[in-house]
Amino acid sequence: SGNIGTEAVVRAAPDGSTLLVSVNTLVMNRSLYPQLNFDPVTDLEPVSQTSWGQLLLVTHPQSGLKTATDLVQAARQRPGQINYASPGVGTPHHLSMEMFKNTAKLFLVHIPYRGTGPAVTDLLGGQVDTMFLPIHVALPHIRSGRLIALAIGSNKRNPLLPDLPTLAEQRLGDINVDMWFGIFAPKGTPSEMVQMLNREINQLLLGDEVKKAFLSQGMDPRGSTPQEFAQLVQRDAERWARVVKEQGIKAE
Repeated sequence: SGNIGTEAVVRAAPDGSTLLVSVNTLVMNRSLYPQLNFDPVTDLEPVSQTSWGQLLLVTHPQSGLKTATDLVQAARQRPGQINYASPGVGTPHHLSMEMFKNTAKLFLVHIPYRGTGPAVTDLLGGQVDTMFLPIHVALPHIRSGRLIALAIGSNKRNPLLPDLPTLAEQRLGDINVDMWFGIFAPKGTPSEMVQMLNREINQLLLGDEVKKAFLSQGMDPRGSTPQEFAQLVQRDAERWARVVKEQGIKAE
């Protein structure tokens, strides 16, 4: 779940030569792994956000489901008989579905895998019923007809799938499970170095080639100041801590 790489950066010299690129799994781990030897929120210096990524709720064609509303109705009619996959406990895919379950008051059985590849393989084969997937992973299978997109877990639609409604548009709750990506430095990195790195990163994000690379993967390039990124990290840590507590999720 990124803990090994994160700890390596936490322990690294704060001289700007070692940086961490991470997704919001970082703050999820804070609640899932209370025994960590470091605090992923307070023991790193946020440098800059780099992008947002959106997750799609998908299923296989054999399920007969066409919308997220269909999934909710089926789950309520057959509680405990519909399952969902994730690349592992504590991944954004897992906690996003748990937030969806908690908001919509559903009972879906979690089937954790060791990585995205095996989970997608079984989803394509109909061995599992549904899951959240990043757009760039799901899109080729949606376009080939091997997966059905039920909803986007965001507060807005994506240009790559303009006809796909959000969960809120389907009246299933104000659910936004967008993933942020960003760059961190070891705690104690000099402020002037953090500011210099921030300026360089934000300048790169304005480039046409970088924008094109992000957008082609269904990701929205988005820079920030170090302070804005720190506030986002703190808010998200609190939000996912509530999901972990309310759903009784354990990393083991």
